[in-house]
Amino acid sequence: MTDYLALALKYGGFTSLDVRYLDNQLKKMTDQQKLDYITPPPSVINAYFAELYQKKSPEAATTYFLELTQSLKLFNTTPSFTEEKPFIRLNLSGKSYGFCYEHPKLARIFPECSEQITSDLLFEIAQIFPHYLVFEESDKIYMQDCVPEKVVSTENVTNLTELQKLEDGRLKLLGYNQEELVELSQAYNGRPYYRSENRTAMIYMA
Repeated sequence: MTDYLALALKYGGFTSLDVRYLDNQLKKMTDQQKLDYITPPPSVINAYFAELYQKKSPEAATTYFLELTQSLKLFNTTPSFTEEKPFIRLNLSGKSYGFCYEHPKLARIFPECSEQITSDLLFEIAQIFPHYLVFEESDKIYMQDCVPEKVVSTENVTNLTELQKLEDGRLKLLGYNQEELVELSQAYNGRPYYRSENRTAMIYMA
């Protein structure tokens, strides 16, 4: 049985002084009404996400948002800026985008207006979330957790780009020139997954 009072105190911005009032209000509601009532407004969620991102880390911010999403049932497979469910707002290349979770292992980046998906955009997202792999599928942008990897072999493709073969069968191109990485990745089969960390750009082919 869901403890809505505990959820309200943890995520909803309520304090111990509100317990009696909350309990009285929640008794009158259906389960869905309770969730709607204790879910913080988008402005509060975005502010706390930004604070965690700046003061702790991108991973701390996404962990908070994922836990909130799981606890308050905010998973969304059809996100839009009508904002039926709260999401995190992003500014990417001067355009408005949103970030939500479709399920615990899959995040979604979506535009306010229809926008072309480019490798530059995918790398920009990867720079914001260095602990995620970013990829395109069916004209939609997704993110998923990076998984542990073991390098089997390494070779220099150019002076700026290195090719690694991983134990799980994936190929990984990495270097400092994003355009070169994108061009080189076209010679390999599989879907490209984008990542960026410590100024190093990476494309995984899987």
